[in-house]
Amino acid sequence: MAATAALRARRWVSPISAMIPNIHLPMRSLEVKNRTLVDDIKSLRLITAIKTPYLPDGRFDLEAYDSLIHMQIINGAEGVIVGGTTGEGHLMSWDEHIMLIGHTVNCFGTSVRVIGNTGSNSTGEAIHATEQGFAVGMHAALHINPYYGKTSLEGMVSHFEAVLSMGPTIIYNVPSRTGQDIPPSVIHTISQNPNMAGVKECMGNDRIKGYVDKGIVIWSGNDDECHDSRWAFGATGVISVASNLVPGLMHELIFQGKNPSLNSKLMPLIKWLFQEPNPISLNTALAQLGVIRPVFRLPYVPLPRARRLEFVRIVESLGRENFIGEKDVEVLDDDDFILVGRY
Repeated sequence: MAATAALRARRWVSPISAMIPNIHLPMRSLEVKNRTLVDDIKSLRLITAIKTPYLPDGRFDLEAYDSLIHMQIINGAEGVIVGGTTGEGHLMSWDEHIMLIGHTVNCFGTSVRVIGNTGSNSTGEAIHATEQGFAVGMHAALHINPYYGKTSLEGMVSHFEAVLSMGPTIIYNVPSRTGQDIPPSVIHTISQNPNMAGVKECMGNDRIKGYVDKGIVIWSGNDDECHDSRWAFGATGVISVASNLVPGLMHELIFQGKNPSLNSKLMPLIKWLFQEPNPISLNTALAQLGVIRPVFRLPYVPLPRARRLEFVRIVESLGRENFIGEKDVEVLDDDDFILVGRY
């Protein structure tokens, strides 16, 4: 079943050409197209895990979303993760998820690489979502290991092999969220697949160095480690949360060589962003900057007022000009926030 689905995703041949062998009609080959994209994905240095903003009724605010993507592009981000943890893909229906991926491709796919988070703890669900994601034009998929229920190491390999067959893929290792590490033995096995673009790794720089020494492309999944990951341990770049707010500074950090001074300057912001599970702080910050409406899909709620005041001080210290948007940073009142439980 999975093999048939993978074949269907890779190749379409007109039934007319099958009946009349001497007539050669155009053939759409996603397999060839996607193979040419693997190296493109491997070369990306700054990838932003983009936030999904909402309207007061909880639907997507596509106008605000498009503005966020545009600000990433003009500040040098080369890729975006759509519907990841930061984008709250786990709070979306699959219809919403695939729509947002397709929308991003249609509006920005020639300016930035669109990487759709189509991972799931169900292999069948991950296969179906990935087929749909590539059908609407995403350049690569992001896949996490099966969480909650977990699986054996052999099951993990089989899960990844099933989704890797469809196109360029980044594997995402974040045991703090999945409850299970993807060990190097699994990564080394699946790295032989031609569609394996690399790993978003959250287990530290020693793990990253081990992969880099084996020729595996790695992106740091930790903003607080990404400077050293890039310049001391060989990571290609970062998949960043902080770049939602300060894409220009993150671009400088990843592209312009070692800069421990800038890295230190960014640490208060990065630590502030991860004081609560992501994306709680990011959502609060973007609302305070006036670039999204202060709408939260539950179970996320804004940071308390004291932390919102702290963000204002961080913006003043780094300089408002380094943050996205043009409005003055505000300290929003509790009543300004809208919490949506049904969406």
